[in-house]
Amino acid sequence: MELIGTIGSAGLFMATLGVLLAGVLAFANRRLYVYEDPRIEEVENLLPKSNCGACGLAGCRNFAEKVIAGEIVPAQCTVSSAAQVGMIATMLGVDAGDVERRVARLACAGGKHVAYTRARYAGLSTCRAAAVVSGGGKECAWGCLGLGDCVNVCKQGALHLDRHGLPVVDPLKCTACNDCVAVCPKGLFSLQELSHKLWIACRNRADGDAAQAACEVACTACGKCVADAPPGLLTLRNNLVEIDYDWHDQATQHLTDRCPTGAIVWFADPDHGSRGHAAKKILRNDALPIKQ
Repeated sequence: MELIGTIGSAGLFMATLGVLLAGVLAFANRRLYVYEDPRIEEVENLLPKSNCGACGLAGCRNFAEKVIAGEIVPAQCTVSSAAQVGMIATMLGVDAGDVERRVARLACAGGKHVAYTRARYAGLSTCRAAAVVSGGGKECAWGCLGLGDCVNVCKQGALHLDRHGLPVVDPLKCTACNDCVAVCPKGLFSLQELSHKLWIACRNRADGDAAQAACEVACTACGKCVADAPPGLLTLRNNLVEIDYDWHDQATQHLTDRCPTGAIVWFADPDHGSRGHAAKKILRNDALPIKQ
C-alpha cells in the first residue's frame, strides 16, 4: 500500500507540474507572441527563392518583408519575370515600380592569345592563391588570371571560361548577386545596369608603352575617346579612361571608333561588346609564349 501511495503521489506531482508548465507556456505564448503578416509567405512563394542577393537584401524572405512594409517596390527583384512582379504588385495593391536590371561585367579582355605571362604559375588552381604568388605570373599586374574562381562561385551558372581563359558572362542567367565581384582578387568585376552600353574592358594603369607591351588590347591612355566624348562623360586618370555613368545617356558607339586597341567597347547587345573600326584585328588563337 505504501508503494501504491508513493506512485500515486509521484503521478499527482507530475500531473500538477505538467499543468503548471502548460500554463506557463500558454501565458508566455500570449505575452511574447509576435504577429507575422501572412502575406509574407505568399509573396515569398511568388519569388524565385534563389536567395541570390540581386535585390541587395539577405534573401527572398527579407525581400518579402520589405516589399510588404512598403520599403521597396516589387520590381526590385530583377530576377523575377515581369509576370511574377505583376502578380506581387496586384496581390499587394501597389505599383510594381521600375528598377533596371544589372549584370556583372569584366574589366579585362586580356586572354592568353593577347596578354603575355612572365612566369608559369604552379600551385593551387585558384585565382586567389595565384595572386598571392607575385600577382599570379601575368605580365599585366591588373589582368585576369583565368583560373575560374568566379565560375566556381556562380550559383546561377552564368559564367564560363572561354578558350582563351577569360570569364564570359551570360546576361540571361546573371542575377547580379555580387559573388563574382567579391571573389575576384583583381577586382575586375562590377555590376552594371544594362543601359550602361559603353565599357572600358581594361584596368591596366601602366603608361601606354608598358601597357601594350603586356597586353595587345590594353588601354594605352591615348586619349582619343576622351577627345571625342561629350564633356564629363570620359576622363583620363592614372593612365586609364574612366566613365562617369551619370552622363551615360550621352554615350554613343562612335566613341569606340578611334581606339587603337579596342579597350573601349560598346554593348549594343548585353552579351556582346563590339570594338571600334580602328582596333587592331586579333587573328591569333594560340597562347602567347612566356616573356623572357
